[in-house]
Amino acid sequence: MRALLVFLVAVLTPSVALAHTGHGDASGLVHGFMHPIGGLDHILAMVAVGVFAFVLGGRALWLVPLAFVGMMVVGFGLGATGVELPLVELGIALSSIVIGGAAALGRPMPVAGAMALVGAFAVFHGHAHGAEMPASASGIDYALGFVAATALLHAAGIGAAMGGARLAGRFGKGLAQVAGAAFAAGGLGVLAGWI
Repeated sequence: MRALLVFLVAVLTPSVALAHTGHGDASGLVHGFMHPIGGLDHILAMVAVGVFAFVLGGRALWLVPLAFVGMMVVGFGLGATGVELPLVELGIALSSIVIGGAAALGRPMPVAGAMALVGAFAVFHGHAHGAEMPASASGIDYALGFVAATALLHAAGIGAAMGGARLAGRFGKGLAQVAGAAFAAGGLGVLAGWI
């Protein structure tokens, strides 16, 4: 658990303001990796996906994050090719509110429904990655970078929820639900401009 905390602090320390710059020398694998972890809006949503997957359990533990990554790549393709998508930033901000809220409720949900829910929001995240990719960047390298960062953030959410559940025993799912509520509140804070 301590190693996970050290990892999260190291990964989440970059400036929050760098996620949506859209300019500068942002190309390749490293810059693709930095895009999702450089913005609080992306971090909240992607870690919330992992917590949501844990709360649902079973096959959702891997299918829900996989659906997010898959649909994020679709959104990336739309953004990279110049296809307009309305309200992208609002969709990104709402993603942590809705996904965190779903985790907080802890209600049973069909895996396909959970996959569709996270997938719909993933399109907005992917679109932002694609639209903000510099012309000089290799699309494949950039995509591999943000896919790797996203997968790590999902894994951090799952790992933290599992670790918390191990410590909390029979109250583990409840603790994960509280974390989901915290992600929803964080999303509200981002949307309102408080954080």
